[in-house]
Amino acid sequence: MKIVKYTLGIIAGLVIIFLALGLITPEVSYECEISVDKPLPEAWAVAQDEDKMSEWLVGFQKIEAVSGTPGTVGAVSDVYFNNEGEEMVIRETIISLVHNKSMNMSFNTDFMDMDYSLSIAIVGGKTTFTSQTTTVGNGIMAKSIMAMMSGSIKAQEDSNLSLLKATIEKNTKVY
Repeated sequence: MKIVKYTLGIIAGLVIIFLALGLITPEVSYECEISVDKPLPEAWAVAQDEDKMSEWLVGFQKIEAVSGTPGTVGAVSDVYFNNEGEEMVIRETIISLVHNKSMNMSFNTDFMDMDYSLSIAIVGGKTTFTSQTTTVGNGIMAKSIMAMMSGSIKAQEDSNLSLLKATIEKNTKVY
């Protein structure tokens, strides 16, 4: 009987610690950057080219417009991904857009909300993309999971931007 009490006590303690993570770290923020050896207008065009998104966004399937004019401020779209055989839909809203300079978007799912900013500039003779992201889980369980996954979430963005760099540098399409 003592073993059951101790086991339940340990489990309860772990659950409390897990939930406390979400209260202590309710949001996860990170920044990533890449530089490419292509002109800024071409790099921007490749990043915005829906036909090339599957080359740098892992699992990307398609984008469907929900409202507004696609690619403009206020446009809302559903972005479809294949996540290990499961379809995942993320609602994207373009908050601001300055062509060849920056784009701010919000992404929403049942699990989390994300504010995402992508800027592009010439730095040291190279075209540099910088992304800034803040994610917030929807609910205490989601917040706790996000706090535990913060390293892997940033690693995914680093991977996406590395793939974007490769996609831009091998681009031969004239825009």
